Amino acid sequence: MATPLETVIAAARDLLGERLSTNATLREHHSHGQDTQPPHLPDAVAFVETTAEVARILALCHTHGVPVVPWGAGTSLEGHVTPVRGGITLDLSRMTRILATSQEDMDCRVEAGVTRDQLNTHLRDAGLFFPVDPGTAACTLGGMCATRASGTNAVRYGTMRENVLGLTVVLADGRVIRTGGRVRKSSTGYDLTRLFIGSEGTLGVITEVGLRLHGIPEAISSATCQFDDLRAAVETVITVMQSGIPVARIEFLDEVQIAASIAYSKLTGLEAKPTLFFEFHGTEASVAEQAAQAEAIARDYGAHGFRWATDPAERAKLWQARHDALWAALALKPGYQGLTTDSIVPISALAEAVLGTKADIAASGVTAAVVGHVGDGNFHTVILVPPGPEGLAQAWELDKKIVARALALGGSCSGEHGVGLGKREFLEQEHGAEALAVMRSIKQTLDPRGVMNPGKMFLN
Repeated sequence: MATPLETVIAAARDLLGERLSTNATLREHHSHGQDTQPPHLPDAVAFVETTAEVARILALCHTHGVPVVPWGAGTSLEGHVTPVRGGITLDLSRMTRILATSQEDMDCRVEAGVTRDQLNTHLRDAGLFFPVDPGTAACTLGGMCATRASGTNAVRYGTMRENVLGLTVVLADGRVIRTGGRVRKSSTGYDLTRLFIGSEGTLGVITEVGLRLHGIPEAISSATCQFDDLRAAVETVITVMQSGIPVARIEFLDEVQIAASIAYSKLTGLEAKPTLFFEFHGTEASVAEQAAQAEAIARDYGAHGFRWATDPAERAKLWQARHDALWAALALKPGYQGLTTDSIVPISALAEAVLGTKADIAASGVTAAVVGHVGDGNFHTVILVPPGPEGLAQAWELDKKIVARALALGGSCSGEHGVGLGKREFLEQEHGAEALAVMRSIKQTLDPRGVMNPGKMFLN
């Protein structure tokens, strides 16, 4: 007699044909994201192409109690896509259709496997763009919804939470629902869209996304400046934000990270000193005014070496260097892994959080770089993990100290990477036991058999 897993695999193969694979190489590829969590092999990988196929697979898994883990591009940094209990990995990367675009209403609807870069290439001739930029071209919009992603542009344009109008979601038992709509506001019913934004595949599978779009700015200007003192760089960020200057992006790189980026991305004219990257969007006049205001504040804190970039190629090189920060940091120690923290604090507490993190790094004895979207108080520490189990334990100890400080300062253990496996232990401390119990009850209601991405978000 066939086991439940064998029954599901056989039925899924009847549905998908060769798009249901038990190939060892494909299973290994889908056994982990870009994190330090131990890999776990799925029993099979299903390459789905339609919402109807997703619904059929989920209904099968629900009926037979087989775990199912959604997969977009595998860029997770917290173990979201690791199939810790085996089962079926549901790969949505072939769902790449841009279903509708409205230039007049500045919105669109896409399938979950569409990437931000693919969408923006499609939108360019319409004078529109989608601004949420998590820092890698590989991320899918479905995955960005599932992890409530943000990135470098969040300080001006918001995160996925603010830019998603509605979703198509397949529930654990195979039912398909549509949430939200195309209007910018509605006061009817529960906000189901926001329930699934950040749910990490534990409540259902997002297959289509309705997105809010923005006009491509008339003028864009980027700048870098450097500081002899780390505190001065962070205080500059706080003052710029408290002054209400509408910066599009403001990024911080400490002396370790900028040294790595100079070497990896071949940046010129910069030294290994705490550095800020700015970007301003608007009209020619407003961009010039914003830039002048930010420069004046930075100079008051001792900034030097201001360099302005309005040429698209020069700007692109600068921001590509920022997006490649993780790879640049890893290149400092070949053979080391990277454990990336994701703390966020109220903007007024940013200096205390960053300076405390630097002190923790110095005391730990490991090499680590600090980089972040500091305009909203979010920063990352790329901890270079020495080979061997002791090195990983050392890195996790440092990570926990950084998170503990952020929580003590009224922040969060994760500003954009999500919970997954890596941040589960901090969820009760951040939200409280009663709120966590409500989250569990929602999970139980929508996924009574516990098949949706099991082991994630909650410790048990």
